[in-house]
Amino acid sequence: MVSYKELGLVNTREMFAKAIKGGYAIPAFNFNNMEQLQAIVKASAETKSPVILQVSKGARNYANPTLLRYMAQGAVEYAKELGWEKPQIVLHLDHGDSFELCKSCIDLGFSSVMIDGSSLPYEENIALSKKVVDYAHQYDVTVEAELGVLAGVEDEVASEVSHYTKPEEVIDFATRTGCDSLAISIGTSHGAYKFTPEQCTRDPKTGRLVPPPLAFDVLDAIMEQLPGFPIVLHGSSSVPQEYVDMINKYGGKLPDAVGIPEEQLRKAAKSAVCKINIDSDSRLAFTAAVRKVFAEKPGEFDPRKYCGPARDLMEELYKHKIINVLGSDGKAE
Repeated sequence: MVSYKELGLVNTREMFAKAIKGGYAIPAFNFNNMEQLQAIVKASAETKSPVILQVSKGARNYANPTLLRYMAQGAVEYAKELGWEKPQIVLHLDHGDSFELCKSCIDLGFSSVMIDGSSLPYEENIALSKKVVDYAHQYDVTVEAELGVLAGVEDEVASEVSHYTKPEEVIDFATRTGCDSLAISIGTSHGAYKFTPEQCTRDPKTGRLVPPPLAFDVLDAIMEQLPGFPIVLHGSSSVPQEYVDMINKYGGKLPDAVGIPEEQLRKAAKSAVCKINIDSDSRLAFTAAVRKVFAEKPGEFDPRKYCGPARDLMEELYKHKIINVLGSDGKAE
């Protein structure tokens, strides 16, 4: 058993309480490799933003659970090296799909886990979520549960259709599970294709897709039922068109990729939404930078020469999200 406290990590409890009170959201950035981790830590340390390092089941298998533990510990030490005296860094399991997976992560030093039983019948979702909560809380690990289903694809998580969270269920669900935060569905979606062209309109000037608005009425109803309770938005990448254009320019093929407009995320961040998940945007930034190097320098084969620019572009992206979208900069001095 490895306690996350030994690694210098924190859980989300105090972090979320401050975010709700302060009207900002904590960035939850997924990572799969060293370059993503370096970029996240550097951006967070330099902006003094609390941050959640998110790892999906697939990313955990890719990185190796043991290496991951030391990467998380290294992230805390790196943050201190960058001048962040008391880093507020969470290591969080994203979309845990079983009690066993959540338990394994808790036992190996995660400070927060998500149990995603959203595809199960309501009572089964409650039973599974409560089982994880009961185990996690023994070790002061915080738990995120999910009610409602997001469309799209992310690692092993996939659904063709979304089902909005039902506000009338949230009090019962939160009370009976004991979860610390609740992921809801109000129209966000996983992946780089969050909406089909049929769901969007087109900007007559640019020809680009304009996605439908998020269901803020559902969010408002949920906040009315659970005042002050930490709410989480998954699938909240904006799919920046400059990265999509770079990828397409240098040999990629991402037609009609579209995400959540940043102004809608800014609005959400000022509400009880205190955690906003961003994954696809950094994948796009990484891929765009690598494709550019390969196109301009086809003889390049040193990974540092293409992963380095990718890391720099991701760091720029993370800082932009922290400062201009989520408003979490300066909140972890």
